[in-house]
Amino acid sequence: MSPWNLLALPPLPEEFMRRLLAPLGERVTVRVPATRDRDALLAALPEAEIVLGDWTGTLVMDAGAVRAAPRLAFVQQPSVGVDGHDLDALAAAGVPLANTPGVSAGAVSEWCLAATLSLSRKLAAADAAVRAGEWPQQGLQPYELRGRRVGVIGYGPIGATCAGMFRALGCQVSYWTRTPREDPGYEDLDTLVSGSDVVIVVVALSEQTRGLVDPGRMKQGALLVNAARGGVVDQAALVAALRAGHLGGAALDVFDVEPLPDGDPLRDLPNVLLSPHVAGVTPESTGRLLAAVLDNLTAVVEGREAGNVVNGVSPVINRKFTKSPAT
Repeated sequence: MSPWNLLALPPLPEEFMRRLLAPLGERVTVRVPATRDRDALLAALPEAEIVLGDWTGTLVMDAGAVRAAPRLAFVQQPSVGVDGHDLDALAAAGVPLANTPGVSAGAVSEWCLAATLSLSRKLAAADAAVRAGEWPQQGLQPYELRGRRVGVIGYGPIGATCAGMFRALGCQVSYWTRTPREDPGYEDLDTLVSGSDVVIVVVALSEQTRGLVDPGRMKQGALLVNAARGGVVDQAALVAALRAGHLGGAALDVFDVEPLPDGDPLRDLPNVLLSPHVAGVTPESTGRLLAAVLDNLTAVVEGREAGNVVNGVSPVINRKFTKSPAT
């Protein structure tokens, strides 16, 4: 059988991308777009049978891209989030889209815990004060997390791991997920948002979750920690709640626009911890990600079912052979 044509979209040098995919051997022919823009993507898609997605969201398989790829049989997204891809268009074309759930659960959960502790113990403010020659032992007023109410929005592998970490500190943890559960830990969204001392956001972005969290409805003095996607939290409402002193602080690894633009008001607000979308980026999680991607791609080229298909298409991959001009 001829090699599969694999189009790799991650923002990595072509030679490095080839080395990462070398375990697939001669079963695939690896190509990358000539440039990192939509025109180059569309030009490269007609021959693509497998697409390895772009975790930055710059190059996505939207409806137009799907139409430009008549031979496409499988899309592997090297991340948990699949926002940007048109899942319905891929499903209509019979193309399974798989992600990599769980590979960054530990890393993201640790970031959420560390960010919450940084806010509650006023670590950044304390550091800045000491560097400035101050000694504000009584002015900072840090507080303990033990006994506080923590609400986790999203209960996949990251949400469940977060919940376990905060419970280990003695917090009262509840969670909300899009599928209601008969579980003492489950709360409806309004109750969780309005009653929690800390709100942790780790739910996937979709049309159903866009603007899901309104910080203005949170408890006075509460902390907001967002490691999901910027669009899940109403960012304008967040700025307003912080400016008004309604929230005790926020820790953000994700934003509506990334990188965070010059002049964005979040840059100048006090008691806001800003992070460049790195909560899940550790050597350990990267290793797990690469292993998960290679395992799934290997399964596909060997004729086995793909794992973690998220758009409702059969995990059985059907190669689409097109007729040559001579036939």
